[in-house]
Amino acid sequence: MSFSVGIVGLPNVGKSTLFKALTKKPVEIAPYPFTTIQPNFGLVFVPDERLEKIAKIIKPEKVTPTIIEFVDIAGLVKGAHKGEGLGNQFLAHIRNCDAILEVARCFADPNVENVLGEINPKKEIEIVQVELLMKDLETLENLIPKLEKQEDKKTSKKIGILKKIKEEVSKGKSMSEINLTGEEKLEIKEYQFLTQKPIFYILNTNGKSKYSTSGVDYLELNLKEEEEISELSEGEIKELGLKSQLDLLIKACYDILDLITFFTVTGGKETRAWTVKRGKRAPQAGGVVHSDFEKKFIRAEVIFWQKLVEAGSWKCAREKGWLQIVGKDYIVQDGNVIEFKI
Repeated sequence: MSFSVGIVGLPNVGKSTLFKALTKKPVEIAPYPFTTIQPNFGLVFVPDERLEKIAKIIKPEKVTPTIIEFVDIAGLVKGAHKGEGLGNQFLAHIRNCDAILEVARCFADPNVENVLGEINPKKEIEIVQVELLMKDLETLENLIPKLEKQEDKKTSKKIGILKKIKEEVSKGKSMSEINLTGEEKLEIKEYQFLTQKPIFYILNTNGKSKYSTSGVDYLELNLKEEEEISELSEGEIKELGLKSQLDLLIKACYDILDLITFFTVTGGKETRAWTVKRGKRAPQAGGVVHSDFEKKFIRAEVIFWQKLVEAGSWKCAREKGWLQIVGKDYIVQDGNVIEFKI
């Protein structure tokens, strides 16, 4: 199970450049709008020093990091919710992602067309936000009358929640800003509203100009430089004294998705990292490893990765009494090493 992050933004802001740097996959990059029409998909390993340290003591045959999927989506323009540019396509692809990573242009280059006509990351962010909001409002306006025709008790409850949301969205509030209970969020989960998705921003700079966008979580990156670094070997990167910042970006995406990592050592054959939503219980985490582990879960042995490294092996950790036996109610913690018993 992998979680996906949609890379969005206006045309020519550096989305495909970022995707290429992250995934090392060849994609077409051009200085004019709508080079990307169909989305590009790529899986990226999540860097984790803890996995390397566990592997050093376990010495497995195989080491497998966890992954996150990035989707390079066509550039959005003002009026996308009305079908301008590749609007409807663009918004449909975002709906299928778990989180949004928006790239805003903070570089001047006469050879790369600027559809906005100025360097203004704040305005770019506002344009995308308005388009997402308008699409959510359109979804609500189409959805509520359809549900009202069904007239049953369960649907009536859902309609009440959607009307409350519509009122707030009409005032310009994104779904993530509306105070909804856990139960209400579950009721509307199936509709995958765009402004309900967590969002993070990349300011694509040439390293010379400084920009700030207050009120949003962002990282400033020189994406052209990141793309160039991604094409070099480890030896060349070391020799030139370069350092990529993409690890910080992957970590930020992990954080906004509220994900944690746990590890398995599979009897010394494979040391592997796995991704699960924060707050999940042991059987659900087992289900990420194999569906049988959730269905047939009996108990699990758990140890924090630091204690396992300190023990030097799974066998020594057991002898020291450091392995904790947990049941179905145990909430998995970031950094747990787990052996599931079925």
